[in-house]
Amino acid sequence: MRFALIAHDARKQQLVAWASEHADFLRHVEIFATGTTGSRLQEALPELSVTRFKSGPLGGDQQIGAMISEEKLDALIFFIDPLSPLPYDVDVKALTRLAIVYDLPMANSAATADCIIYTFAARAAG
Repeated sequence: MRFALIAHDARKQQLVAWASEHADFLRHVEIFATGTTGSRLQEALPELSVTRFKSGPLGGDQQIGAMISEEKLDALIFFIDPLSPLPYDVDVKALTRLAIVYDLPMANSAATADCIIYTFAARAAG
């Protein structure tokens, strides 16, 4: 399985906490993350397989988008900060649009990310 994990600055700690709760499952997942998010995941959970791309605004979102368009991901976990105006909102919209176009499971909160994890775990269990 291959998941992309991304979080805006205000939600990075929440994503790391979520990943910590699901570390047993995520150990079996190839994780692709944008710059700082990937660094935080690697620091907190060195046992996970994390490939880091550039920072989101510097092209990392587009790198993840390319993986989506090439159908190389199984899920997108993207903790978006809905309360802060983002200068790179266009990149966010492009990434979420690609996830929708390619029918990629996408979560924007811990609750919806849990649903994705539980679904993949149930499939793996048979």
